[in-house]
Amino acid sequence: MVHPADEAAARPQEDAGIVSSRPPERFRPVRSWSLDSVTDLSRVRNELLAEITAPHAVPQDALGRVPENMVLVASELATNALQHGLPPTVLSLLVDADDYLLDVCDTDLETTPVIAGERPSGAGGFGLLIAHRLSQEVGWYTTDSAKHVWAIFPAQR
Repeated sequence: MVHPADEAAARPQEDAGIVSSRPPERFRPVRSWSLDSVTDLSRVRNELLAEITAPHAVPQDALGRVPENMVLVASELATNALQHGLPPTVLSLLVDADDYLLDVCDTDLETTPVIAGERPSGAGGFGLLIAHRLSQEVGWYTTDSAKHVWAIFPAQR
């Protein structure tokens, strides 16, 4: 269990940017979902979990908490894109032999993703902090038409 003082010490005093970088190119697409509003999140979370735990996917006992962590991070990143980005918001699941990659994109090329600094309880802004804590790696980049925020998770624990 993380002590609240330790958790606060791990957060920056002020909002902090994350390094812009593309994910490794080894991943292949599995499925994508378009989200128009936060009301789409429940359906997308259920479908993402079903995709990760499907019979053709990695055996559930090899995944441990990875599916739940991925669903939480996908929900946080998609919520950030829906609230702070520009439509459309698209969540994509990609995979390789060892890892899963979640990619959330929107068309707001001006807003830089930041990790929340110290904030009062309930003030929000912790989506990227959660992603950093639950995934192996987090990054973001832009193309000519979209901003992507991505996170990598192990396909086996």
